Amino acid sequence: MALLLRPIPPPPRLRALLGRLLSTGASLFPSRMLPAPRSTAAVPRLLFGPSAVAAAATRRNGVRVRAFMASTTASEAMHEKQVSAEYTAANVQVLEALDGVRTRPGMYIGSTGPRGLHHLVYEILDNAVDEAQAGHASKIDVVLHDDNSVSVTDNGRGIPTDMHPQTKKSCVETVLTLMHAGGKFGGSKSGYSVSGGLHGVGLSVVNALSETLEVTVWRDGKEHRQSYSRGKPTTRLTSSTLTGETNSRQGTRIRFWPDKDIFTTTIDFDFNTISSRIRELAFLNPELTIILTKEEGHTVQRNEYCYAGGLVEYVKWLNTDKKPLHDPIAFRKELDGITVDVSLQWSSDSYSDTVLGYANSIRTIDGGTHIDGLKASLTRTINNLAKKSKTIKDKDITLSGEHVREGMTCIISVKVPSPEFEGQTKTRLGNPEVRRIVEQSVQENLTEYLELHPDVLDSILSKSLNALKVHDS
Repeated sequence: MALLLRPIPPPPRLRALLGRLLSTGASLFPSRMLPAPRSTAAVPRLLFGPSAVAAAATRRNGVRVRAFMASTTASEAMHEKQVSAEYTAANVQVLEALDGVRTRPGMYIGSTGPRGLHHLVYEILDNAVDEAQAGHASKIDVVLHDDNSVSVTDNGRGIPTDMHPQTKKSCVETVLTLMHAGGKFGGSKSGYSVSGGLHGVGLSVVNALSETLEVTVWRDGKEHRQSYSRGKPTTRLTSSTLTGETNSRQGTRIRFWPDKDIFTTTIDFDFNTISSRIRELAFLNPELTIILTKEEGHTVQRNEYCYAGGLVEYVKWLNTDKKPLHDPIAFRKELDGITVDVSLQWSSDSYSDTVLGYANSIRTIDGGTHIDGLKASLTRTINNLAKKSKTIKDKDITLSGEHVREGMTCIISVKVPSPEFEGQTKTRLGNPEVRRIVEQSVQENLTEYLELHPDVLDSILSKSLNALKVHDS
């Protein structure tokens, strides 16, 4: 066993040699090494490394003795190493919940650039849409103010304002200042059957990343107001009684000014970017009207979005400049509390597919189990119908998913009581049970529709077989 004895001074012969080197100003990095001694067991050997500390080693009875040159630099380096190696409770930094959000905003909104900036709007907007999906709201107003703030107003039930039994704060302050606080965790026992704001951090994250945030709640014949700055309340919750026609008003308005110290981009909300998201939500929620307004000095830009046709209108809108082979196919299935809505259409002049997936009105840009189930069942169903109709007589010929989907535009929207999203930005759905229900829904409904409409089946198979021939040629 090697024993390291640092306190032992260097041997006299080595000490004298080092003294001469230092007194004459000789370099510690000679151009050539000193002659090796005849016996390393009796004579110390100089070792020069890249550091300013010269070391010598000698072996006696299997014990290696190291001598270190004393220097101020070496002492300071050793002291720094000792300090950095210490790890006690004093080294552990505890951040308040929303302080952690401000320290690592990218964990919650994806980035501190334009994408993250617009994600703040989507978080508040998703909460308002949750009220609509629960059947309690029919209208949402989004305003891009000319002072670089954004307000989102809904006519839902309004955030509760009574005292929360656990936090001993108003419910409004609780959901605005605490992580994972919300009415969407209790499943069927909560205030929402399905929700896009699953994690209960959206509203509090927006509050934490805002220089100022103002909340107004209309509920139970009263108007309640409170202001915040960087996640902390700056005023008390005030209440006033509504009178006249406004007495029955209910809903919530959130207005926020993003914190310039957080975002690396200019605080400038793009009308077209937000418009695209609002259009999606309107297509996905046909009973909801969303109004987007942008203030620019004395001019106002205003768009209203309401699509009673839902996903069918969405597919038609996407295929506006294409040549559809048939009318959009649409169907819905509800099973085990999960709702599946699908609309799809093939076009003759398109040679790629467009598949958009949503879970609780959240766009899952990285796919998920609902997309996997759709593609698998679609390929299987079309192949089964092709052989059943004798269109494909050769048992060795099988259409791949790529061949089947060529020219197809498809929207799939699932409503899941307990969605498993990956991360707060919710880019992929992970529920395994969703795939099973989607596969069953596609197989049953698409088979029934295409058997009742053989002309549509023929056009789809013709398109798919042409894709196969091109691929094999």
